[in-house]
Amino acid sequence: MTELSDKERLRYSRHLLLKEVGEQGQLALKQAHVAVVGCGGLGSPALFYLAASGIGKLTFIDHDEVELSNLQRQILYKVNHLGQQKAKAAGKVLASLNNDITLTPINGLLTQENIAELLSEADVILDCSDNFTTRYLLNKYCYQTNKVLIAGAAIATQGQLMCFDFRTKSPCYACIFPTDSQAPTENCGNFGVLSPILGIIGAQQALLAVNVLLGHHQGSYFSYIDALTLVQHQLLLVKEDSCSECS
Repeated sequence: MTELSDKERLRYSRHLLLKEVGEQGQLALKQAHVAVVGCGGLGSPALFYLAASGIGKLTFIDHDEVELSNLQRQILYKVNHLGQQKAKAAGKVLASLNNDITLTPINGLLTQENIAELLSEADVILDCSDNFTTRYLLNKYCYQTNKVLIAGAAIATQGQLMCFDFRTKSPCYACIFPTDSQAPTENCGNFGVLSPILGIIGAQQALLAVNVLLGHHQGSYFSYIDALTLVQHQLLLVKEDSCSECS
């Protein structure tokens, strides 16, 4: 469709009031496809805001099941979802929020063998995963296919947000975290995390995706936030000449 329905105009009326969005911007969101890899602490708020904003197609991938310890920070899920596949449970919750968009939940691991099949049609990809294998896999794929990759991370009281716009001559994730460096052993399971920091970073990932789709953001940068002081710093990124992935 090349126009919004009356129902959509009412649903997205607060977007339509903004000169930065308007009807053409909302149509751009409706026609967009965003993929989210990881439906946990970062994926939960990101998916909520992407669905609420009217992204026309959402693909989301996770291989885990909902556990009681997830509920401290993974706000998509409720007690009645315990033991269910995260992707399936997320699909039900998001459909109850917005049943006018296309939701494609995928229960499984992202691998070298299936990444092109699952992500080739996505305009923007959000890395909401919690392991370096997936992060490097997404980085390499997005670099090779000139896609926009928006990555988030959070542990303890620190959060990180990264945008790599491979439509331009962007640095990549491996420029910051080289593949030959020793991967940190800390994670939420052994180091803990203050739950709202995941909400902040996940929401910012969704916001960046919306801005990219509306044409308000180009380029690559890295930012980090301290959850105790609420101080956020932003750094411009440059290519690392010795990067094994994009040099």
